[in-house]
Amino acid sequence: MTDTPAVLAGAARADTTLAGPTLDDFETARTVVSRVADVTPMESSRYLSAILGAPVFLKCENLQRTGSYKIRGAYHRLSKLTDEEKARGVVAASAGNHAQGVAFAARELGIEATIFMPVGVALPKLQATRDYGAQVILRGHTVAEPLLAAAEYARETGAVLIPPFDHPDVVAGAGTLGLEVLDQMPDLETVIVPIGGGGLTSGMASVLKQYSARHNRRIRVIGVQSENAAAYPPSIAAGEALAIDITPTMADGIAVAKPGLLNFAIIRDAVDEIVTVSEDDMARAILVLLERAKLVVEPAGAVSVAAILAGKITNTGRTVAVLSGGNIDPLLMQRVISHGLAASGRYLKLRIMLPDRPGQLARISELLAEAHANVIEVLHTRHGAGLQISEVELDISVETRGPEHRQHVVDTLRAAGYDPRTD
Repeated sequence: MTDTPAVLAGAARADTTLAGPTLDDFETARTVVSRVADVTPMESSRYLSAILGAPVFLKCENLQRTGSYKIRGAYHRLSKLTDEEKARGVVAASAGNHAQGVAFAARELGIEATIFMPVGVALPKLQATRDYGAQVILRGHTVAEPLLAAAEYARETGAVLIPPFDHPDVVAGAGTLGLEVLDQMPDLETVIVPIGGGGLTSGMASVLKQYSARHNRRIRVIGVQSENAAAYPPSIAAGEALAIDITPTMADGIAVAKPGLLNFAIIRDAVDEIVTVSEDDMARAILVLLERAKLVVEPAGAVSVAAILAGKITNTGRTVAVLSGGNIDPLLMQRVISHGLAASGRYLKLRIMLPDRPGQLARISELLAEAHANVIEVLHTRHGAGLQISEVELDISVETRGPEHRQHVVDTLRAAGYDPRTD
């Protein structure tokens, strides 16, 4: 999947021609959603503002109840069920955020909930869903299998299937975030939003475009996808929602193979541009949010910041970057931080072939000390593939202070006659 931005035509259509909820529908949904959803902070970021060359503000839905915006759509959808439907219970499938949103909303409304999740789901997400009172059934190893199982369960039991994004009530609930952003930042010019299936982006874009049409002003909406799970650019190009093959991505919250039909119809007409970001971009964004903003954000929730750091966003004016969720597994966080440090030039892995004689390891240590690189880990072996009988292989990991220092470390070793290879 290319990371070239896809500029979408028709983004300034009048509010009467957008599919899905009207602005009045979103306002009504806000009254319902406000019973359970917090008004999350809007934080300024001097660091990101300096990079973008325009004021940047972070909309912190990672601090929302259940850890993501998903509670908005889930609670609004469940609140619209009839008494007879509520009595039948609800069922959903998710690897995390939607599961927690549905479980929480069902508990608040006194509805029995069954959630299908993949076998390898992160333990904190699994435990949180159970703690909200849902019955959790583990099925399969990808999100596709729980989705099929949930649909079958709904047919067999009569439980109401709660979709994660492709439903007007879910879109209306998610779109209440757009109204909240307008309240907090009425003079905003650009909003950057993560896209998976399209629930959040379609809701927010619809609100912002209908509002701007009503008030005769322009608000730009930019969507961001993981380049390993970017179904929207080819779908927009084809004029219809297409299924793609997803490759592995840390952004499991937006790893959706096919856009929702309603979501696609709204995004096609209301989103100005879609860009994609890499795994390295997301890792850097998570690290920046930790260090600079003191915020814990999951990979899917950090793609808006990743797009800024990667230079994918330009000419924005006053900008709001939506942080859509913060439910990250601590073990993944540990790996992502290491990945982010490497991507930022602050963690360097070297492989060096050395003559098998005394003093070589000490000499490498001296050179690294002279270059002010801190050694983290060392592996010294005579058994690597391709080694000559008189050679040893040294794998060494060091902390560096950025790309320039990283290059200085490599240059110091080369100047001493070594040939370090970097990952």
